Amino acid sequence: MDLLDELRRLDERVAAYDEHIQVMACADDRSRLLMQMPGIGATTASALLASIGHGHDFANGRQLAAWLGLVPGQYSSGGKQRLGRITKAGDSDLRTLLILGARATLAAAARKKDRLSRWAVALSERRGYWKAVVAVAAKNARMAWAMLAKGEDFKPVT
Repeated sequence: MDLLDELRRLDERVAAYDEHIQVMACADDRSRLLMQMPGIGATTASALLASIGHGHDFANGRQLAAWLGLVPGQYSSGGKQRLGRITKAGDSDLRTLLILGARATLAAAARKKDRLSRWAVALSERRGYWKAVVAVAAKNARMAWAMLAKGEDFKPVT
């Protein structure tokens, strides 16, 4: 019973921290900007801002995606380029949050008809579920960099 009480107390603390993160994210302009994107909630937006700030350390979104380990490894020899699995470099917690958001985005994409959803569903059918999830996570990282670096709102293309 003592262990069960301790578990309940820890669950309550986690819920309180989640609520605190939600309140802080809603109060910050950059977090609200990021939360407009599908697959990015308060926790992911807060983690992105804590890790990269305005994104000025990266020249472009691809560098951010590479820093997060969401790009394929390259094995080149003799002028032939081979792409492997994702590198898994960088912040594993942030990469995990982006992957979880991409899974939710891909699950919801089947019911939507916007350009991003159609692309994600077609990619999933063509290349497989997990490759599509990683591709959506990488695309979200790139779009997040663009939004932070340029200070623009999320503009879904129909």
